[in-house]
Amino acid sequence: MKNQFNNNKVFIGITPTSWWNDDFLDIDIGIPFGQCVSEMALAGFEGCSVGHKYPTDIQELTHELDIRGLRVSEPWTSTYFSIKDMYNKTIEDFKKSLEFIKAMGGTDVVVAELGGSSHQQPIALKANKAIFTDKQWDDVTAGLNHIGQIAKDNDMRLCYHHHMGTGVETMEEVDRLMENTDPELVHLLLDTGHIYFAGGDPLELAKKYAHRIKHVHLKNIRAPKMKESDTNNYSFKESILRGIFTVPGDIEGCLDFEPIFEVLAAANYEGWLVVEAEQDPAKAEPLVYAKMARKYLYEVIGF
Repeated sequence: MKNQFNNNKVFIGITPTSWWNDDFLDIDIGIPFGQCVSEMALAGFEGCSVGHKYPTDIQELTHELDIRGLRVSEPWTSTYFSIKDMYNKTIEDFKKSLEFIKAMGGTDVVVAELGGSSHQQPIALKANKAIFTDKQWDDVTAGLNHIGQIAKDNDMRLCYHHHMGTGVETMEEVDRLMENTDPELVHLLLDTGHIYFAGGDPLELAKKYAHRIKHVHLKNIRAPKMKESDTNNYSFKESILRGIFTVPGDIEGCLDFEPIFEVLAAANYEGWLVVEAEQDPAKAEPLVYAKMARKYLYEVIGF
């Protein structure tokens, strides 16, 4: 497998979700921003997504990342095209994210449609997931094409993140999104853990949309914890707290990443491979798991 990716065009990043959680602010043991990004750099990563503890001033953030040899892999932007009267705010929020990532020298804006999502609520995750009407599907896909054009006009890429609890969670829903959006405007973010948790196969998804995948989140799954979550109808937060997610390279994880990497490399994938394991830092020491993931990726892809 080693060296099949072009290491001048593929970059290894990590999210701050191992250090604290940005959806559930009480999953936090008080690790400050400086410690988080220093440990990212110490573990050998070259980039990171943005968390709520990051400085909002562009110059300050650039300085803090530069001195650690890091750069921003992506900002997250929630879209609400499926909710009436949220169109204009969604466009405004997207433009702000686009402005930010351009100023930080990045290329990708990650979005997910959160209208009606169950993932941030204290309710059963899968039983209460968003189900779009045909009209909502039309609104979502038209809206994504619109902001995808805005991104393209700015030499940026819109990368759609299928996500648990949302109206684009399952393989079938990803298919519908891909079929009804412009491939030149709306790219796919492959999240290995989310699609597996949703009952899909990340390798199958990689094979099917290798030409549209422009961003990757590497999330591993502890299969017994997923079964427990499904059996007990846990919320997303409860699933996280009970340890459903872990990093690539953890022997407790059930996903095989090498075939996925082979598919992406064969399709000449260029972009970020971002480790994302939403874990409770009180139970999973962030630096330990960051180093575990980075060591695994070095061994598998060669850089």
